[in-house]
Amino acid sequence: MSQIMLVSMLLFFVLTVPVAIAVGLANMAGVAWEGRMTFLVIAQQLYAALDKYPLVAVPFFILAGNLMESGGMSGRMVEFAKSLVGGVQGGLACSCVLTCMIFAAVAGSSVATTFAVGAILIPAMVRHGYPAPFAASLQASAAELGVIIPPSIPMILFAVSTDTSVGELFVAGVGPGLLIGGALMVYVWFYARRHGLGLQDGVGRLSVWPAFRQAWLALLMPVIILGGIYGGIFTPTEASAVAVVYALVVSIFIYRSVKWRDLSKVLHRSVVSTAVIMFIIANAGVFGFLLNRTGIPAAMGLWLGDLFSSPMTFLLGMNAALFVVGMFVETSASIVVLAPLLLPVAMQFGIDPAHFGIIMVVNLALGMVTPPFGVNLFAACSVAGISLEKLIRPLIPFVLVVVACLMLISYVPEVSLWARDLVYR
Repeated sequence: MSQIMLVSMLLFFVLTVPVAIAVGLANMAGVAWEGRMTFLVIAQQLYAALDKYPLVAVPFFILAGNLMESGGMSGRMVEFAKSLVGGVQGGLACSCVLTCMIFAAVAGSSVATTFAVGAILIPAMVRHGYPAPFAASLQASAAELGVIIPPSIPMILFAVSTDTSVGELFVAGVGPGLLIGGALMVYVWFYARRHGLGLQDGVGRLSVWPAFRQAWLALLMPVIILGGIYGGIFTPTEASAVAVVYALVVSIFIYRSVKWRDLSKVLHRSVVSTAVIMFIIANAGVFGFLLNRTGIPAAMGLWLGDLFSSPMTFLLGMNAALFVVGMFVETSASIVVLAPLLLPVAMQFGIDPAHFGIIMVVNLALGMVTPPFGVNLFAACSVAGISLEKLIRPLIPFVLVVVACLMLISYVPEVSLWARDLVYR
């Protein structure tokens, strides 16, 4: 059965069938080939895959991100970031990274971050003389932070799939997010100085205090969300509902940038995004259930244990494999299918579950900016109005920067675990 499922799924991928549908059809092919199960099993497992309390956070974080975008909160964050780093050469590009870091602390989605921040900063960078392919590549790469800095939808999926603590994963993501964000800012600063870009980045920017007064309500949102989670006031799932209520109140009653009649469009976008993610999770859950029945996870654990002789070689092999997987398979589906298979093997090598979860999320986040199916690339191209082919060359250095950070995160566990140990141990 497992061979039929894997072969049929790969065949559907080659035929460019959407990932969730390809996985679902592979499930049906496996059950039909087995003959001893009915399709009722698929219906039962579809429900079981979604019947998990932490998944409630997914639609709420998506809705919160869309409210922030429609309510002008993201624009105020951009102005504040520009006031902090926009005065130096290359400061506008640095403010793109910093804004993504701030926005990521609420949205939990890299695609939402790409659209919300990129719609403002890509045209601004082009007006200031940055090449459009560079600006789009930077935005797509910086938006990765949307799934690395907590709260993060892929982290929630990893936790649900492996019975790992969502809170521990969120705290463990802080260090890697700051590391990658800082490395990207250093690179774009050097790039701007080397190519003579960004000489007028400080023109028209607000000073720090006026920008802060304009944006303080937007900036308070991640403080409330993350402070409440880490302070034990509410769970990550409850935090997602708090984020929606806060974004709704600020956007409608304080900024007054969202009218009641606009809510239907915001809700429609959020429902569509949620349905896509949940459809992937449900089908991937069935896929994992059927593979477990065939004994694949146990056999894979033994094979990987024999293949790799040490934690260092195991991590190197996993990073290489996940990098390739991320290029072709959607992040949510990859996590739900692969995390239950790989985490037990990682624990055999003494790797902390939270550390491995961060490695997996960062690695698969790279898939969002690597062809052929990088969703951030398509989003950035849409905003910038350019073709994907023009992004490939300027994108390579950004990918290398993130890969270098990934190696540091993989082999220096303290990058991820220092904050987790401080809060939970």
